[in-house]
Amino acid sequence: MPKKLLVLCLFALAAAHGFAQGAPLSPAVRTVIDSAKAQTHVTTSYDPSYVRIGYPGGDVKPETGVCADVIIRAFRKAGVDLQKDVHEDMARKFKAYPQRWGLKRPDTNIDHRRVPNLMTFLRRAGKELPITAQAGDYLPGDIVAWDLGGGITHIGIVSEEHSSGGRPGIVHNIGQGARLEDVLFSWKVIGHYRYFR
Repeated sequence: MPKKLLVLCLFALAAAHGFAQGAPLSPAVRTVIDSAKAQTHVTTSYDPSYVRIGYPGGDVKPETGVCADVIIRAFRKAGVDLQKDVHEDMARKFKAYPQRWGLKRPDTNIDHRRVPNLMTFLRRAGKELPITAQAGDYLPGDIVAWDLGGGITHIGIVSEEHSSGGRPGIVHNIGQGARLEDVLFSWKVIGHYRYFR
């Protein structure tokens, strides 16, 4: 088979499978992933303390934070302020959100930093996808949420880098700062979301 024809066939095969590994990423997804990965050099600790922050655009110190802060910071670089979006949706429909913290109204300091609230917002925004056991279903820029057991939830961003086992790496902060690790199926997946389609 001539080389030119072989190359065309390979491109057609990749297109038939949609977002093949190594496929070009949209500018928004590229920005989200680059920002998340950049946090691995800055956010070196984990601190779930309640902190008063500005609104909109508020943040805790960049060297610390929780798992949700990885998502918030990465999305802000792509022009999406989840602090503002979550707050506005909670103000419209507070009872649609988990009522486990004893609040009577939204709190712009903390609501967006809680995994169950992010999950609720993303579902209400129509960003939810099926949960599967197939690594290829989790594309770069996707958000994944896990149940760690004991009522503890966790969240991270899928990167474009893959492990030797074919699983995409996850950028997350589970206690030691932001890291890129092979943890997609390390815990029970309870949420899968794609904000940028």
